[in-house]
Amino acid sequence: EVESDILRRVRTLLRELDGHHPACQCDRGMLRWTLHKKIDQNPSNSSVLVRILVKELERAERGDFRHYIIPLLHTLMYTLIKAPCISDELCGRAYDFCKKLLTLPKPFCTIGLDYAVRLKTERTAPGMLYQRMVISEQSLKSDPYPYQEKIFIFADPELLSEAICNALVTDTEAAQASQSPRACMCYVIIHAMQAALGEGCDSTGLKASLQDMPTSDVEHWFRQVVAAVECTANEASADRGQHAARLEKIYCAVLSSLQAGDAPLGGLQGTPLPNPNISFHLWTEDDQLWKELVLFIRCEPDCLSQDLDNFEIQDIISDCECCEQTRFSVLSTDSGIERDLPVAVEEPFAPCSTETEQSRLHRKGGIKKKPSPLESVAFLQAGCNGSGAKPPVKLQGRPGVPPEPAAPLQRLHTARVVLLGDDRILGRLAQAYHSLRKRETRRIFLTPRLNLQFYYVPVVTGQPNTLAVTDHAAAGHEELCEVAGYLGRADPWYESNINTLCHVIPKLATMPSSPSKHLVTDLFITDVIAYYVRMGIQPVCFQVYAVKIFFNDPAQEPAEDVFLTELRTQVQESSSHRELTTTKKKTTLDGPGIDLTVTYRKVVVSDRGKELATSLRSTGLVMKSIPADEAEDLMCLNVNITEIIRINNLSGRSFSAVANRLKTCNIKIRSTEQRPFMVCLDKDSRRTYRNVISMEVSPCLEPSYCLHKTRTMKFNLHETEDVGLVKYMPKSLLLPINTFAGVIQ
Repeated sequence: EVESDILRRVRTLLRELDGHHPACQCDRGMLRWTLHKKIDQNPSNSSVLVRILVKELERAERGDFRHYIIPLLHTLMYTLIKAPCISDELCGRAYDFCKKLLTLPKPFCTIGLDYAVRLKTERTAPGMLYQRMVISEQSLKSDPYPYQEKIFIFADPELLSEAICNALVTDTEAAQASQSPRACMCYVIIHAMQAALGEGCDSTGLKASLQDMPTSDVEHWFRQVVAAVECTANEASADRGQHAARLEKIYCAVLSSLQAGDAPLGGLQGTPLPNPNISFHLWTEDDQLWKELVLFIRCEPDCLSQDLDNFEIQDIISDCECCEQTRFSVLSTDSGIERDLPVAVEEPFAPCSTETEQSRLHRKGGIKKKPSPLESVAFLQAGCNGSGAKPPVKLQGRPGVPPEPAAPLQRLHTARVVLLGDDRILGRLAQAYHSLRKRETRRIFLTPRLNLQFYYVPVVTGQPNTLAVTDHAAAGHEELCEVAGYLGRADPWYESNINTLCHVIPKLATMPSSPSKHLVTDLFITDVIAYYVRMGIQPVCFQVYAVKIFFNDPAQEPAEDVFLTELRTQVQESSSHRELTTTKKKTTLDGPGIDLTVTYRKVVVSDRGKELATSLRSTGLVMKSIPADEAEDLMCLNVNITEIIRINNLSGRSFSAVANRLKTCNIKIRSTEQRPFMVCLDKDSRRTYRNVISMEVSPCLEPSYCLHKTRTMKFNLHETEDVGLVKYMPKSLLLPINTFAGVIQ
């Protein structure tokens, strides 16, 4: 009866992927959640669900239902991670199936390889996947596995209502308040014991014993368990039996206070998977994303102490306020007086004291500048006071003694940035990401230390705040969520689990306060976001476009900006009476709009560009980078120009609007009659430029590529092609947004 109920739920989940949505619309997007919650209530049924999922995967492969494979795989892996104990036979069947996927095209072979590697280690060291996930998500201190993760949820307060923002803040705070490091360490110990020993583990007695221990003892046994699991996972010749023997010794030591046979075995019990470390941020400053990432990195003392000293830290901080300025020197914050330097510790076996004296740093007098609070070294150096921190001053080395090689940096931190909103917040993300890449080009800091992942949850409320265009109605849900629509068409599992949150989150936020409301929001929204960031590891890369805008005032400097989804232009109304009269006369003769010269590079199948130029009269144009079909190219712009055609007939002169469509990557627009127009980027009225006379649009280049290209051109003045290492560097700036499957062709 239990097996038939679980099978029915799985089949219903698959029917939704075929477009057969449940009769009750409120159940859309909740089928996966309810399935996992049902197993959480009775963890002993985990093996039943795993067996059913493996059978359905094998059936999907035989019947060529490839769109079932990735959703079933994600459901299977999530169940395996949370399950108290899964037999080696079931893990082996899942592992064999993942190996079969290596013969399929992307993304099946990519996901299959990733899960096959994980399952192979999980078979040898049961509980390893759960342990690593909890350690990294909770930032538990562990030398064998020193990785840390954090989820940053960013929402624009001008795009989401106050009720939604308050509800999300309350939910994320409640999720963090319900767990502690001690509880998470106990979860890791109990889960590892159950996964390795199975029915031979007295979960009830183990839990009671851990609760009675002081925190120092819990930390000790936690380190013992983590070391044992990681040791087995890293040994090439280890097997499941050796791993069970290791953990059984630890298990007996933990329960040494209980006499053998006094406590009956309580059977397998579910171990909660704690909510990840989530922080909610209202995006109010342009450089807020960069600041939060730096604060996340500096929390670990050893991270900054690997190769940063006071001067370099100060330089990074000055980047925060001087983002666009090029620095040719480093500002010193010390007094410049030799006696203020800390005394250097002499080496015990130094050849002579005179050599040490000569190697000391001598400087002339200088003026000490008092740094501002933001420029204070303490902003980044607060986490550098640990034992591994460098001394605050670099001392010159003795002649003939080679310096110690710096340890290679590791990406021990992972920042998972979740964007809530519509296409407008993705436009802000493109701006912030471009600014971050430029910072990293000038002074590399985050790149070698941080693994940065982006996620997108569409949420739409209220009326769109877009540029009003007479030829277009107010943008609706589809217009404001073009990226989400594309991701949903490319990845059915994203459509089923994430796109459905577009209206669910506003409804839950506006529900009246009640115990049932808190129960639903705490378990549903937080759980779905956590599931998304844990299992969504396949990026879809979107091209970021650069636009250079020229104004009708020659004294005004051109503006440079980037956009991700859309650029829209509209004829600007004349301000002066004289210009208004001239415009009316020209409109009567030539029709509405302005005369434009359009120069673009036509996209052809052979990928050979062809320069074209045309002149026309237009009321406006729209450039869209998101195709209507997932099979179309993401790396080109679809330009729709509304052209005004004059028609002369017997009844007089009339005008008609004709839509001209073209595909291009590079385009220039210029007003030939010097009449200005407006430009709006990414459907956001806050990013509207007025009095524009011309503009140039092209794919945004990766800042590091531009830097190395410039350096190469200094030594190869006559070279037009990329030479050296430059030709192997990524040329275009792509914004990756993670989904469950990427793009399934």
